[in-house]
Amino acid sequence: MLPAAAVFHFPWEVNSGAVQEGESVRVFGRLVCYQPEESMATLSAQHASKEHQVVIHTLFVEPFHPIIGAQYLALGEIENAEGVGVMVRARVLNCVDGVNVALLQKAINEQRSFFRERERQQGDAPHAT
Repeated sequence: MLPAAAVFHFPWEVNSGAVQEGESVRVFGRLVCYQPEESMATLSAQHASKEHQVVIHTLFVEPFHPIIGAQYLALGEIENAEGVGVMVRARVLNCVDGVNVALLQKAINEQRSFFRERERQQGDAPHAT
């Protein structure tokens, strides 16, 4: 059985507890650290003058050739790991250096707005009997 479709989440949302364990997510950030012996990478993104980091477990995407400072997009499931806290067990980890991060954030917010509006309209629609 395939995992559920992953929804974009910002690194600050992943760490805030807004995403539940086992949930599929897409998250992005700048690669600031990679520890190959532990299969761990750290992505970082800035929001409201604060730096937010999310830990990525890279075992399923190795061999992995990291480019420190490059933008990455991770697709995986949320896990709570002892000593680490919330992390994403990556199924996909792609370098997307050159992506306009501000535009990506705007697109994610527009997509969320569209889905909320669609759900609201579906809730208002009369049900056929």
